[in-house]
Amino acid sequence: MPHVVVAGKLHDAGLSLLDAAPGATYDYIPSAEPTEYLPYLPQAEGLVLRTQPLTAANVGSAPSLKIVSRHGVGYDAVDVDALDRRGIPLAVVGDINSRTVAEHTMMLILALSRRMAEGMVAVKRGDWAYRNAFAPREIDGKTLLIVGHGRIGKRVGALASAFGMEVLVFDPAIESAGPGFELVSDLGTGLAQCDVLTVHVPGGGEALIGAAELARMKPEAVVVNTARGGIIDEAALLAALKAGRLAGAALDVLAMEPPEVDNPLLDLPNVIVTPHCAGLTMECAQRMAVASVQNVLDHFEGRLSPHLVVNLRSGAPVGTAQSATVPGGSTEGATTNVNP
Repeated sequence: MPHVVVAGKLHDAGLSLLDAAPGATYDYIPSAEPTEYLPYLPQAEGLVLRTQPLTAANVGSAPSLKIVSRHGVGYDAVDVDALDRRGIPLAVVGDINSRTVAEHTMMLILALSRRMAEGMVAVKRGDWAYRNAFAPREIDGKTLLIVGHGRIGKRVGALASAFGMEVLVFDPAIESAGPGFELVSDLGTGLAQCDVLTVHVPGGGEALIGAAELARMKPEAVVVNTARGGIIDEAALLAALKAGRLAGAALDVLAMEPPEVDNPLLDLPNVIVTPHCAGLTMECAQRMAVASVQNVLDHFEGRLSPHLVVNLRSGAPVGTAQSATVPGGSTEGATTNVNP
């Protein structure tokens, strides 16, 4: 069995799996500091990776490396080409965190619509009369636009439908969004119709939602991003919010994480920011720890599922429910919201 390097804090269930694996040894580096795990790479045969980057130089410093397993489903911080050149598979945990991220997304939609943050601030400052402003809105009967209809987007759609929302989907590569959902062929059309926008596509490119896109939206509409920082142009979002051209925004991800304390978005009363934690419930952390470690063990036992390997074939997991390329992104099925 291999020697494994675990880079980043892991739920005890994952470490227990390594402890129980006959002949396996491991180094556990719980720090999230990007360089802390690097001295251990020369001895690594397997690598379980949280949020730290893995560059071509890092791969080159690990001559014995045979498998990299992401504690999540995204790999935008991993040099996949460098792994390909060595024939090293990159595995992800599959459909483990989609329900968790979808729940967080729905929570943010509700919190924005009901003005939860503003109401709490009002109570703390003694303004009980805030209740008479009738500021909160219902989501029943409102229109939700989901950009990116992969695993997470589909779950958000199902939850939103249960709350009585009309669900629009924008995803250029799918031919049908499924029963109860309306597929729109033009992003601008969907933006003009929606009361709530939620994005579930990978980042890494230019902003998908910029000033022009935000200008298409209703002034009473709200925006939610639990996918990747940079998908929504934050400067354009700030300008729209300050000008009253949007009613609010909820962000679990930012272009810079953690944000500077003077980030002006943090000062707006109609903005909710959570610390990139949409996929970090206790239950999900346990599932991902076990799955990411199991991928390493399965590889050395010759039974790693090809459905969980994101490279060496097409660059995305084979057989998973994927969203196709959308402007500003690639495939959501493999890469959307890698909170862990």
